[in-house]
Amino acid sequence: MSNNEKRLPRVGVCAVILNEHNQVLLGLRTGSHGEGTWGFPGGKLEFFEDFEDCVMRETLEETNLTLEDLEYLTVTNDCFVTEGKHFATLFFKANNFSGELKVMEPNKCKKWKWFSWNELPQNLFLPVINLLKSGAINIGDNKSVGYGSPRIKARSY
Repeated sequence: MSNNEKRLPRVGVCAVILNEHNQVLLGLRTGSHGEGTWGFPGGKLEFFEDFEDCVMRETLEETNLTLEDLEYLTVTNDCFVTEGKHFATLFFKANNFSGELKVMEPNKCKKWKWFSWNELPQNLFLPVINLLKSGAINIGDNKSVGYGSPRIKARSY
């Protein structure tokens, strides 16, 4: 990239999927920024693609799950300084889903696992951390989940 070329943020989407035990689905990332961290299913918005269509497509491609009854939660500003990446990430909660959970893209996700909100892994993907800080999702009695104030701007260094 030349010095004169302007870099622009990308748009990402994430699906917050809860099972019947109020556990959230997270995948262990590999092969991209955030490798070794746990994140929600999701990906990058394609040109002219609708946000909801994108999150449903990405989730199906990654997990084999079909999402239904999506609810917009929030958007986070995710700056991966070390990796030179910047995303505006839109989060959607899936109120229903169907299908058999599978690792569909092993080059992007090592495994999928259900976690209770009180037992999330420490190595969370930056957009997940920023979502938790935002307070945009009701996680029950333990609303802070140990990630601090929503006014803190988290960055990856």
